Amino acid sequence: MDVDRRAALLFGAAAAVRLLLYITFPSLPDLLTGRVEISTPVTSFKRLQEGVFLYTHNVSPYDGGVFHQAPLLLPLFSLLPGPSSSHLPTAFLYTLLDLLSAHSLLQIAASGASTRTRLFTSPRADTRYSPLAVAAAFLFSPFTIVVCVGRPTSAFTNAFVLLATAQAVQGKGTTMVLALSAATYLALHPVLLLPPLLILCYDAQMGPWKPVSAKYQPRASGRAVSFTLQYSALFGLALSTLLFASNLILPANATPRSFLPATYGVHLLLPDLTPNVGLWWYFFIEMFDSFREFFLGVFWLHMASYCPGLCVRLRHQPLFVVATLCGIFAIFQPYPSVADAALYFALVPLFRHVFPLMRYTFFATATLLYATFLGPAFYHLWIYAGSGNANFFYAITLVWSLGLSVIVADLLYAVLRDEWEAERPEVRGKEAIRI
Repeated sequence: MDVDRRAALLFGAAAAVRLLLYITFPSLPDLLTGRVEISTPVTSFKRLQEGVFLYTHNVSPYDGGVFHQAPLLLPLFSLLPGPSSSHLPTAFLYTLLDLLSAHSLLQIAASGASTRTRLFTSPRADTRYSPLAVAAAFLFSPFTIVVCVGRPTSAFTNAFVLLATAQAVQGKGTTMVLALSAATYLALHPVLLLPPLLILCYDAQMGPWKPVSAKYQPRASGRAVSFTLQYSALFGLALSTLLFASNLILPANATPRSFLPATYGVHLLLPDLTPNVGLWWYFFIEMFDSFREFFLGVFWLHMASYCPGLCVRLRHQPLFVVATLCGIFAIFQPYPSVADAALYFALVPLFRHVFPLMRYTFFATATLLYATFLGPAFYHLWIYAGSGNANFFYAITLVWSLGLSVIVADLLYAVLRDEWEAERPEVRGKEAIRI
């Protein structure tokens, strides 16, 4: 009961902070909505409002080439009053999303899946943050708060990803694939989380590991294959249902399936090169058209190639694979924002037990702070002051990506070192030298 009371106080304080920002600074939401660090062409709240306006006037929002978001968001936001009349209904919706995400984090942290899995137990398993501390780190993170006030639709994607992970650690396969299909429907790239989440859910359903004799190994292997096929098919069915429903809610004069190239085609082909904190936009601005398709394939293949390698090498720790892929998405997806970094930073505290093994914490933290404070300044120099060019802003986004890359790689090293020490206790505390 005491834990429930503390959780209620934590959630109440987090909600109060967000609503107070909306009420005390009424111009702040519109200011943050216009920031390229928070809103991208595929998550912008301003573009969503334009799409809602066209939708409520029985015009297809995908005809103008500006709206690139999922169709099912349109009827949801059409029920809310416009932000010009009141910010509070939207504020309540985004605050609720943050609280639901924090509740999912509570469940993930309470499961202990970051330190004890079916096939692996960390020698530092008793060193971890409490579930309330993990949730508090997410709720009061500056990145999470600015995302809530800036209102990009990536907040919905993050909430569904965390919900899918929370259901997976509890072995609830059906709700896991439903939540992940919703996240994939909104942003496309979460589909790469399906393999590690299936492994995580399978391990949770199977319970503690027991040695299987050679006689029963084919049966166990068949069970894993059956599980994978069953929930992969359910994932495909759920996603197909969402796409079918999307086609139904479009205005009668809209071209059937016109939303597909306007939403997922934008992710795949990158026609909108609006600046963001990612690595793609500047590269493809400078790219000759004859090489564009080749490098689009290379960039997408690069991001997708991490999933199979991580799933194979870190099969015993699927939750860490999910967290690492979220960090990779924050760096290498076509339209990243600070919302993607906020999702990764929400999962990092789950691995408190390997923090002492990390080597570049100060460097990575300093790099991210450097980019966080100078990014808006460099963008202002380029766009408003006219005393800089695109290289100013792109250079600071490279620094941001460098900081994220160092954290992802350093945490990966720490987890591998922890796994190595679990296999060979005699090397604990000794220096590992690469040859």
